[in-house]
Amino acid sequence: MTVGQFPTADASITLDQLPLRPELVGEEPYGAPQLDVAVCLNTNENPYPPSAKVRAQMAAAIEKTARSLNRYPDREAIGLRCDLAKYLGFGLGVDNIWAANGSNEVMTHVLSAFGGPGRTVLTFTPTYSMYPEYARNTHSGYVTVPRKQDFTLDAELVLGALDETHADLVLITTPNNPTGTTTPVKVVEEICEHTDALVVVDEAYQEFTEFPEDSALALLPRFGRLIVSRTMSKAFALAGGRVGYLAAAPAIVDACRIVRLPYHLSAPTQAIARVALANRAEMLAQVAALRDACQQLQEWLRRVGLEVVPSQSNFCLFGRFIDRHAVWQGLLDRGVLVRETGPDQFLRVCVGTPEDLARFREALTSVIAASDVLDRSQGGVR
Repeated sequence: MTVGQFPTADASITLDQLPLRPELVGEEPYGAPQLDVAVCLNTNENPYPPSAKVRAQMAAAIEKTARSLNRYPDREAIGLRCDLAKYLGFGLGVDNIWAANGSNEVMTHVLSAFGGPGRTVLTFTPTYSMYPEYARNTHSGYVTVPRKQDFTLDAELVLGALDETHADLVLITTPNNPTGTTTPVKVVEEICEHTDALVVVDEAYQEFTEFPEDSALALLPRFGRLIVSRTMSKAFALAGGRVGYLAAAPAIVDACRIVRLPYHLSAPTQAIARVALANRAEMLAQVAALRDACQQLQEWLRRVGLEVVPSQSNFCLFGRFIDRHAVWQGLLDRGVLVRETGPDQFLRVCVGTPEDLARFREALTSVIAASDVLDRSQGGVR
């Protein structure tokens, strides 16, 4: 082949013909199903969009931002980080906060900075299904230890796992996804007192808990290796805005600044998030109602004979099913989409509007009545 010549383009090339990284061979892209159905209760979203008033403010902020879209955004997101610090309280300042494109990118920054080849990330299953992908994409080792039978954690279990695995970083999710179980702050405190590992507490659903102020954020002044991760996707109903953040010692933030891509958080994203925070009382107004609706949903599921993992979030696990996929499909056939995730024999449903939940209850009742789908052979958390 002479200089200037190229192989004929072959649009039919397949993935297995490309020089993909070996650890990615056979992998599937992450993501819950995005299907066009009447009732979507599979991604733990807040079902209530911003009000017309807030949307108008967001539109005005976007219009103002658009006047300088030919320029790069504030790469440090100083204004947004200041607003997030004020929202969190606990004496935090801008130097304690890091913001990114969803909590997914926050976690990727943390593992890029503190994980990597020769280092190990530890977490406890069942838990968030993206964690192994964060580790894989940052070339970090990934190990898991089962949670207790009731899906909770205590300091003895976590510290024992750290001693056994010699992990450099431990992920503690509270409320845990997909179980909705919480890990008390006193447990996190005991863990931090007895390990040199980086402790990452993922509080993505903290606002939905019974006592949202009971947060690991209170421990930050005492523990320089503690990181608390949050998101605006859930309680703030800003899933489409893609804003996650962490609170930690300024040195942790500096480490994230080293590994972040330039201008990783767009100007429109920063503008929308700041409007949401300025209207936080209104944006969070539905959280209490969603929390109550989740508790009522769990009670109803138990009344109809299902096993339910007690949840302190806006979702819950329910089962046990002989064939959970058949139940998932039966619900989908009736226009209701839930998530097939977590322990075998369980499904996860998030709280929607009252109308959404009525449709869910009707559909699930119909599925159960149509065939013998419940596995009653095992006891469990009720």
